[in-house]
Parts: sequence; structure tokens; C-alpha cells
Amino acid sequence: MTVAAVADTGPLIHLAEIDSLELLSAFDRLYIPETVHAELEAGGVPLALSEVEYELVELSERRSHFPELDAGETSALTVAIEQGADLLTDDLDAREVAMEDGVEVHGSVGVIALGYARGLLERDEAAARMRALQRETSLFVTDGVIERGIRMLEGT
Repeated sequence: MTVAAVADTGPLIHLAEIDSLELLSAFDRLYIPETVHAELEAGGVPLALSEVEYELVELSERRSHFPELDAGETSALTVAIEQGADLLTDDLDAREVAMEDGVEVHGSVGVIALGYARGLLERDEAAARMRALQRETSLFVTDGVIERGIRMLEGT
């Protein structure tokens, strides 16, 4: 089964903060909207992103019915809908809006879990990276979310 995803800015930043951008290769196709890339450029594109295979995409239409989302989240969700792809975001509002639109959503924890499921990481390393998301990144994530992510590893 082919797994395609569109990245919002958050997971790219958070995975870079724990040197884990290579886990994005768990996706068969990865799209990064130009708006998201511009947000990354404003803060400094993580060097490791140059080692990740992705397609930089321009929106074919501007969707404005996501007023609660910022420009990057709106573009990522729009591309996910257009491409029939999963959305990668750590933003709760974006997650909720995407699920209302029937889009499958994964955050940084989910990217690590997929990396494990696809054989890119051993279980202990995946669990350690999930814990590192909480301790070493700018992502606010609760103990419960991390523990649920680690339990996901046992179920795969």
C-alpha cells in the first residue's frame, strides 16, 4: 500500500530537533506546500531536509474555509485533500479540521511509529525518540500521548 503525506511545518521542525527527519522516508510520497517551505525558510530550513525526498507543491486552488488555521496549515490540508494524502501536523486545530474533512492525520509521534512499522527503527530507539520529542523539542506533548505512542509500537 502506498502511503502519501503532506507535511505541515510543525513535524518538520520537531523531527529536525531530534535529528529524525530521515523517518519521513517511511512515506512513499511526501509533499511540502510552498507556503510551508516559506515558513521553514523564515526560521531556517533544517539542513537534514535536503536529504529527504519530497515534492514541493504549489496550491492549485486557494481554500479559505479554514479560518481557524494559519497559512501553512491551510495549504498543507488543502494539498492533502487534493492529493488524497495523509496530513502531518502537530497542531490540534489542524488535526480536528482535517479529521472533519475525512483526512487521516499523523503527528510527529505517528511519524516515529510509522518509521518503526516500516523497519527504519528498532522498538527501543522509536520509544526513545518519542520521549525525546517531549524532552528535547519545542513541541508540547503530554506524558499520555507519548505513552500511547509507545503502546502503538507494541501493537504493530
